[in-house]
Amino acid sequence: MDKVISITDSIYWIGVNDRQTDLFEALWPLPKGVAYNSYLIIDEKVTIVDTVKNNYIDSYIRNIKGVLGDREVDYLVINHMEPDHSGAIKAIKDAFPNIKIVGNKKTLAMIEGFYGLNDGGHLVGDGDELDLGGRKLKFYLTPMVHWPETMMTYDQKDKILFSGDAFGGFGTLDGGIFDDQLNIAFYEDEISRYFTNIVGKYSQMVLKAIDKLKDLDIGIVASTHGPIWRQDPNYIINKYSKWSKHQTEEGVVIAYGSMYGNTERLVEHLARELAQGGIKNIRVYNVSKTHISYIINDIWRYKGLVLASCTYNTGIFPYIDNLLRFLENKKIKNHILGLIGSYSWSGESIDRLTDFGGKVGIDPIQPIVELKQGPTDLEFEKVSELAINLIKTLKE
Repeated sequence: MDKVISITDSIYWIGVNDRQTDLFEALWPLPKGVAYNSYLIIDEKVTIVDTVKNNYIDSYIRNIKGVLGDREVDYLVINHMEPDHSGAIKAIKDAFPNIKIVGNKKTLAMIEGFYGLNDGGHLVGDGDELDLGGRKLKFYLTPMVHWPETMMTYDQKDKILFSGDAFGGFGTLDGGIFDDQLNIAFYEDEISRYFTNIVGKYSQMVLKAIDKLKDLDIGIVASTHGPIWRQDPNYIINKYSKWSKHQTEEGVVIAYGSMYGNTERLVEHLARELAQGGIKNIRVYNVSKTHISYIINDIWRYKGLVLASCTYNTGIFPYIDNLLRFLENKKIKNHILGLIGSYSWSGESIDRLTDFGGKVGIDPIQPIVELKQGPTDLEFEKVSELAINLIKTLKE
C-alpha cells in the first residue's frame, strides 16, 4: 500500500496528494499542492465515499485492494461530481463491477453525462439513509456548495461528516492528515484562499448548509480537500460561517495597474497616509505581478478596498478589469471602496471603476481621484483626503 490511514477502526483515508498540478481548475495557483480526499468504510457493506482525480487511478485502486484483499465494494457514494473527485468512477466500476453508485438525482444524471454510466445507481434524497449493517449513512442535500448536485454524507455511528468540497482547503497533507497532527497556521491562508477562490460566490448556500447541519453531533469533519478535523471540527465550520457572512477585519487592500509609474505614485502616497493614520493591515498589489487568487483572498479578509488603474487603449487596464469581473462574479459585500483613475489622453478607467461600484452595490468614498498624465500637488492632496475619509469610515 502507498498510503492508507485509519480514521477510526473501520474507516480509512485513501486519498492522494497532488504536487504536480500548477493551477487548480486551470485558474488558481497551487504552490503547496492539493489533496484529494477519499474514504473507505468497511462494514457488512463496504463503501467508498468520493474518489480522486484520474491522474492517480493506479495507486488509488492499489490502495483500496490493499486494504480489502478479496472483498468487493458494495457502494460508491458521490457527494460531488467535479472531476477531481469523480475522476476515478469508471476505474472503480471496472475494478468492482457489482458496485452500486449512490447519489441524488442530479448526481446520477451527471455520472451519465461525464462517464456514460447509466445503470440507475442507488438514488437518495434529502434525509435518506443507507444501512451498511453496523452503521447507517444519512444524506443531506446541499445544492450549490458549489455545484447543483452537491450533498454531504453523515456516518451516524462514528459521527463523521463527509462534507464534499465544503470545509476544504488547498495544500497537500504531508504525513499527517488530521488537524491535531498538522501545523494549522501553515494551512490557514491556503484554506481561506480555497474558500474565496472556489466557494465564496455561493456564500448564502454555504450558510444554508451550515444551518441544515446545526443539530448534528459532528465529531469529525472529513472534506474532499485539506485537513480532516477531529480535534476541533467547529474550527473549520466557524471559519466557513464567518467568511460566508462576509465578516471583514480592519485593513485596506490597494490593487493597482500602472504602466509608467504615475498611478503607482498615488498608490504609494495613499499607503503612507493610511499607515500614518493608524491602519496597520495594508496590502498593496500590482495586478500585473501578483496572481488574482491572492488579491481576492485578501480583499475578502479586509474591509477597505482601493482600486487604482490607468487607462489602456480607451478602456481600463486589462488586469484590473479582470479583477473587477471576478469580484463582480463573487458578489463581494461589506466593503469600503476607494477609487483612483488615471489617463494620458482618454479617461475611460474611472468610468469602469465607478461602474464596478454600482454593480456590487458599494458607494465609493469621496473623493474619487482622477489623474491626467503626471500627478501634481492637487492629486496628492485629493489622495490624502481620500485616506482621511477611508480611515474615518474604517474606524466607525
